[in-house]
Amino acid sequence: MALAVAERRQERETVHAAPAKDRYRWWGPLAVAVFAGVLRLWNLGHPHAFVFDETYYPKDGWSLWQQGYESAWPDNANQLILGDPQVIPLSHAAAFIAHPPLGKWVIGLGTHFWGLHPFGWRIAVALLGTLSVLMVARIGRRLFRSTLIGCTAGLLMAVDGLQFVMSRVGLLDGVSAFLVLAAFGALLVDRDRTRDLLRAARAEGGRAADEARLGLRPWRLAAGVLLGAACAVKWTGAPVLAVFTVLVLLWDQAGRRAAGAHRPWRSMLRRDLWPAALSMPVAALAAYLLSWTGWLATDGGYDRHWADGRGGAFGWVPAPLRSLWHYHSEIWHFNTTLTSPHTYQSNPWSWLVQGRPVSMYWEQLKTGEKGCTAPDGCASQILALGTPVLWWAACFALAYALYRWFFRRDWRSGAILAAVVAVYLPWFQYQQRTVFSFYMVVLVPFLCLAVAQMLGAMLGPAGSTPSRRRWGAAGAGLVVVAVMGCFAFFLPLYTAELIPMSDWHDRMWFTSWI
Repeated sequence: MALAVAERRQERETVHAAPAKDRYRWWGPLAVAVFAGVLRLWNLGHPHAFVFDETYYPKDGWSLWQQGYESAWPDNANQLILGDPQVIPLSHAAAFIAHPPLGKWVIGLGTHFWGLHPFGWRIAVALLGTLSVLMVARIGRRLFRSTLIGCTAGLLMAVDGLQFVMSRVGLLDGVSAFLVLAAFGALLVDRDRTRDLLRAARAEGGRAADEARLGLRPWRLAAGVLLGAACAVKWTGAPVLAVFTVLVLLWDQAGRRAAGAHRPWRSMLRRDLWPAALSMPVAALAAYLLSWTGWLATDGGYDRHWADGRGGAFGWVPAPLRSLWHYHSEIWHFNTTLTSPHTYQSNPWSWLVQGRPVSMYWEQLKTGEKGCTAPDGCASQILALGTPVLWWAACFALAYALYRWFFRRDWRSGAILAAVVAVYLPWFQYQQRTVFSFYMVVLVPFLCLAVAQMLGAMLGPAGSTPSRRRWGAAGAGLVVVAVMGCFAFFLPLYTAELIPMSDWHDRMWFTSWI
């Protein structure tokens, strides 16, 4: 009797402890996300200016929400929009654009509600940047089965200068980074769900693991839609789609092998290949085409009626789709032949060490101007510079991840490295193209996950001595504190704060940063 009562009491405690544990798994990531959100939303409308390529995308977003397509703007449009009283010289003339429309729809969503002002065209990206920090913390917890490591990854991303800057400007790359990260998280959930199904098949014995049909996989389908949306922001999402599709198939093969399949490769090819193709590339294509609805549903877009009256071998294809294909060929030509020199262009070889950050905003003031009291004048700058200590630590973390994957067959390290391959390596084929280091904001979440994994290893494996744990915790904590201190030191250069020129020079550690 007493034993039965004790068992019931333990069962009740377990039931009540599970929700508490779930809350703990959420409270840490939420706290990190709130911290990141405060940083990103504070004084978001400053500077009251078009920052770098904001001269394009907010106006395109406004035009999309007003007319369904991107239109041309007069040369003095920026001055009129920022003026008081404001004048918005929207025209109906079509404009050629270099990127698909979805990212501009997102940026334009903020202007739709808050107006065509700096805060309006930055708010949507800032919110996505904040949500990205929350996702990294949760993804890290799922990937490493540790809330501490997940929250560490989220905290590191919260204080990365590049992600911070790109969350506070109305550019496309922050939107693309959010979608790629969300797709990665969806695939992790799908992997866990699939492993549960395969474990159930293993329990049946025989050839169940070979013959198991995994059914509808909504998280994999969601990943396909998200990656199609990433392609609809920038075509850089295409190699990510290809690599992640291969990755999920390799996970399926490994899962079937672990479940006791006799021929896991053949089983994967028979049971998983075509469903993966339908739920990843095909779903991505559908999402991509959907992003062009505004251009297809209206008549004023660039080259919208190019195919009207044209015949040829593909005359049976509807004219709007042929016009869209022709438009894409022109966009491809523009993006692959862009070689106009730019002061802040850089080679991908230098991106991981932040060799050439991009100055997105610059204003130099003399003493007495706009509150400048420094005898040598003042500077106000937005520098798209990743927190140096974090990025330099990430170089070692990627080497450690490569070791873990190659020698220990650690699938978690392999997943991180797959993202590096998909996001980073494709840029090396464009050695002559004008490219910029801020494109790597898409890679930041995976760098933070790699560093968090390395810091987790510094703590020591389970069963380590207390002394080993203390020294490991001290070392890992020192790295995190160093990253946060470095971010605080460079914060004035991330927010266009007015600082003396002497303070600005103190932060120019290398001549290549100027």
